[in-house]
Amino acid sequence: MLRRLASLPVVLLCVVTITFFLIRLSPGGPFDSERKLPAAIEQQLLAKYKLDGPILRQYTSYLGDLIHGDLRLSTKYRNRSVNEILAQTLPVTLTLGATALLIAIAAGVWLGAFAASRPGSLAEGGALAVTLLSISLPSFVLGPLLILLFSIKLGWLPVGGWSTPQQLLLPAVTLAIPYAAVIARLLHDSLRETLAEDFVRTARAKGLSEHAVVYRHALRVAILPVVSYLGPLAANLLTGSIVVETIFHIPGAGGFFVNSILNRDGFLLGGVVIVYCLLLVLFNLAVDLSYRFLDRRIQS
Repeated sequence: MLRRLASLPVVLLCVVTITFFLIRLSPGGPFDSERKLPAAIEQQLLAKYKLDGPILRQYTSYLGDLIHGDLRLSTKYRNRSVNEILAQTLPVTLTLGATALLIAIAAGVWLGAFAASRPGSLAEGGALAVTLLSISLPSFVLGPLLILLFSIKLGWLPVGGWSTPQQLLLPAVTLAIPYAAVIARLLHDSLRETLAEDFVRTARAKGLSEHAVVYRHALRVAILPVVSYLGPLAANLLTGSIVVETIFHIPGAGGFFVNSILNRDGFLLGGVVIVYCLLLVLFNLAVDLSYRFLDRRIQS
């Protein structure tokens, strides 16, 4: 764990460095537009945002600001800092992602265990068909279908927005369904193999019920591939989905991330990338630490 924690600054430094130089070395600039700015005004803007001078000096200056927690000003959203933009949008995106993650885990684990515990049955075939359909439906199709059914036809839930708990449910389900299907497929395949192992036959020979064999003994080992998948999945969900946020009019960080690329807003793009990388490394670390508690045969 200490080695992984020690490597975190190195990983972040590599990500920041690659992102910084990719943006700076690509054609064009943050102030390029159809209407060419006068040279004096453009130079003033470059100086204001610390984008003048040699690129290595820009890089070291940027690292110095990052060490002090300053992500600098956005070059697109004038007079707004990246810290301010992320402070306003990340809580929305994290709430949506965390809700979707919980739904995906609960639904995926239940469906995968349900299918694996009924090998060769019609229930297993139906559950696997549901997972295949869920994986195949993109969110820009699934989201409008859920709106049509639950908002327009049934009138149970609001179409979009972000002010009440009811407005969270549809986008969270839309974001969670494909990942829940992947979790179900992973768990189904792993659990089918685990149920054929010797320790499961021993548990059955002791007279334990099938429910206890599956959920108390086999599931703890079979869930390891799912746990491995949860590391990058959690980071991905917690940084949001631009498609889902756009469909349901959610003021999250996804739209700012895409616009930062289109607008060549390097500081905003760097801030979002740093957050995503930090979440990815921390969740992968949590996954590695959880292996030992889930399977006692794993010692390191």
